[in-house]
Amino acid sequence: EWKQKKKFIIDLAKWENTLNADLLSKARREIYAAHGGKPPRVLDPFSGGGSIPLEALRLGCEAHAVEYNPVATLILKCTLEYPYKYRKEVEVEHRDGLVGGTRKNKLLADVERWGKWVFERVKAEIERFYPNEPDGSVPIGYIWARTIPCQNPACEAEIPLMRQFWLVRKEKKKIALYPYVDDGVVHFRIIGDDKDIVGEDGYMEMPPKDFDPSKGTILRAVATCLVCGMRVDAPTTRKLFQRGQSGQRLIAVVYQKRDASTRYYRLATKEDVRVFQNAAEYLRTKRMHLLQKWDMDPVPKEEIIYMPSYTMGGANRLLNYNHNNWGDLFNARQQLALVCFTEAVREAHAAMLGQGYKEEYAKAVASYLALGVTRVVDYFNSLCIWDNTQERTVHVFGRQALPMVWDYSELNPLSSTVGSWESMFHRRILTVVKTLTALPSKLSFGGNSVHVKRASATALPYPDEYFDAVFTDPPYYDNVPYSYLSDFFYVWLKRCIGHLYPELFKWHLTPKQEEIVVYNNREGGKKGGKIFFESMLQRAFKEMARVLKPQGIATIVYTHKTTEGWETLIRALIEAGMVPTASWPIDTEMKVRLLAKGTASLASSIYFVCRKLKQQDLGWIDEVQEEIKEYLPRRLEMLWKEGLSGADYLISAFGAAIEIFGKYRRVLDNEGNEVPISALLDYVRQVVTDHAVRQILHNGLAGELSPLTKFYLLWRWAYKERALQFDDARKLAQTAGVDLEREWNRGFIQKDKNLIRLLGPQERKRDDLEDAKELIDVLHKVVKLWSDGRRHLIPQTLYQTGNHTNDAFFRVAQAIAETLPMESKERKLLEGFLGSRVSLYFDKTHGMQREMDFDGSEE
Repeated sequence: EWKQKKKFIIDLAKWENTLNADLLSKARREIYAAHGGKPPRVLDPFSGGGSIPLEALRLGCEAHAVEYNPVATLILKCTLEYPYKYRKEVEVEHRDGLVGGTRKNKLLADVERWGKWVFERVKAEIERFYPNEPDGSVPIGYIWARTIPCQNPACEAEIPLMRQFWLVRKEKKKIALYPYVDDGVVHFRIIGDDKDIVGEDGYMEMPPKDFDPSKGTILRAVATCLVCGMRVDAPTTRKLFQRGQSGQRLIAVVYQKRDASTRYYRLATKEDVRVFQNAAEYLRTKRMHLLQKWDMDPVPKEEIIYMPSYTMGGANRLLNYNHNNWGDLFNARQQLALVCFTEAVREAHAAMLGQGYKEEYAKAVASYLALGVTRVVDYFNSLCIWDNTQERTVHVFGRQALPMVWDYSELNPLSSTVGSWESMFHRRILTVVKTLTALPSKLSFGGNSVHVKRASATALPYPDEYFDAVFTDPPYYDNVPYSYLSDFFYVWLKRCIGHLYPELFKWHLTPKQEEIVVYNNREGGKKGGKIFFESMLQRAFKEMARVLKPQGIATIVYTHKTTEGWETLIRALIEAGMVPTASWPIDTEMKVRLLAKGTASLASSIYFVCRKLKQQDLGWIDEVQEEIKEYLPRRLEMLWKEGLSGADYLISAFGAAIEIFGKYRRVLDNEGNEVPISALLDYVRQVVTDHAVRQILHNGLAGELSPLTKFYLLWRWAYKERALQFDDARKLAQTAGVDLEREWNRGFIQKDKNLIRLLGPQERKRDDLEDAKELIDVLHKVVKLWSDGRRHLIPQTLYQTGNHTNDAFFRVAQAIAETLPMESKERKLLEGFLGSRVSLYFDKTHGMQREMDFDGSEE
């Protein structure tokens, strides 16, 4: 019976069986039967995007999603709560000449209807600020450049700050802006080799030979004046922005003919500038009117909060250039358009109530309209660049940070291009709503339901022992500054629907005080942030334990790469009384990610399965270590047979080990001192390292390797040729008995800022290997000799270092080659050396050293 259940769970977990109705139905029946015919309650206290509650709902559970961030909470309501709540609301769409009609989910139909209403309302008001071309072509984008004055007193010309001058850079279409100086002023022409533009007024057929459109006027905030050639250094550039001496200049207009995809380009005219100024003037009038009506400035004036410098990103760079509040990220015409969309959403909600819509239902429809506005905001700000390879505006959140942009693209929100209302609302929001409203019919089963609440995981709004299961993916120490970045959307959502959700939009900006992260700006800097994170995570785990039933189960997902993050998680779990009883690495991560390129990344997440077991008060270090030493190899052997390898294999040992020492509240040494978690994990690393090296070398010779050689072998096996953060590299080095700080930038260990990487033989300098004695250094030396064509020196090197008869030497070489990908240059060199390796023997009669192939044939 157990084997049948195991097979069923394996089949259910396969991605290709996601839509298998029979498997899903059986899973629901099994789950209900195990809980007395009722849907079990499942909680995710760190819900984020809502994938875990959605899966719980899919399996027939009563899903509860808790999230601290109000923006994420609103998204959860729109992705989980509203589609499920209004799943049975259906309207019939009648068509002329047809009996009956088409049945359609009412929520989907109303979101579509009112989305069109909003668009038509806005279009009627601001269409004149995006005038068509004389032939009826539609403008889709405006290319702007920020400007500063030249600091040469004899010049003082305006410098247009542009990263480069390409408008289109495709294989068969190349168009660029060509800057030239006339009477001390920078002007532009459009040049290119496209047949549609060459020869038209204002175009040059061929650019000057010395002109490179890839080289602009600014690089890393250092600007160059095109009039006099003077350079403005980065600090001065920042000061000019901060003093209000910067400006902006409209350079070019991108347009396309109706129902066509070809983009055309022309220089901006005085009329284009006049239209923009008219939009700015209209904004001033409208802003004053809405300020009195809403009791709130319709243009966001909330400040951009500075983040500590040790964080991953945020908007700190913007503050250097006088972007001090969120409204500063939009030019006047962008502000006007967004204010009009915001007003239209509020008016749409009022109109729904006037037509008899129920208040909660109208609120739900308005919420989707507001999300449509925030999708447009992502493409409609002065931090968006023009992509000259795809000929379109690129949204700002291509990565989880807000960059400073010198030349930007302002798209036309009334057009049909990517980023416009038509694109973002009708093609994105409606597509999502259509999918979501179709889901409940597939998700409904028995009494399953979904509930979304905004709350802190450290103070869950539920009674004791309320949930059958807790399943969550907690914060990743210091990964992404979500609350700071979500302010970008929060300020606009507050203006669209803040009055409908006073509980979500009562703050000036998104709440940050109780967000469980290291980077929050608090006393004590990074160290203080670390203490705060650990204490808050422990409080969250204690809350999970409180609301979990005595026989309940908690599954904690963790994917963070640093061992510091692991130790924090493990310490918090144990101190909260959540004892891990199993741990498994499960493939969850995308193979290609922005942050994975060139650095070590995990392909899987570790799932800790925890129970509210009664912990033993004390454990003694000798007994705990003996238990780990006996248990861990068995577990690792099983994982090895399952095909787990590399970094995932090593890190899975953390979970396996805490099953042992997690049974104790405290572990004491022989003198009665408490042993810290870090020391226990150090011991685990030692056990894992020895076991792993034996596996890599096919059960042999691990004890003969020096610490440096063992370290190199483990790195290549676990991380291949990728770089590691210093903390991870240091812990791996410790397991092998290597002091990383003493060894870096000597030999094969190279440090570059906070990254550590290992050099292969092809990267080592000849002088560095002259007196090689370490096995790994000798191996690099002989491989380099082979690569450099000095192969006659290999036998002598092997003999002098005692490796001519050392089986471990060749087994290490073979093992390293096997760990590296086929395209690796180091692998190819190792295989080349191993394929022509030589053995030494002495002719006792002549006392001569001869070289022989391994097959015994004399050379």
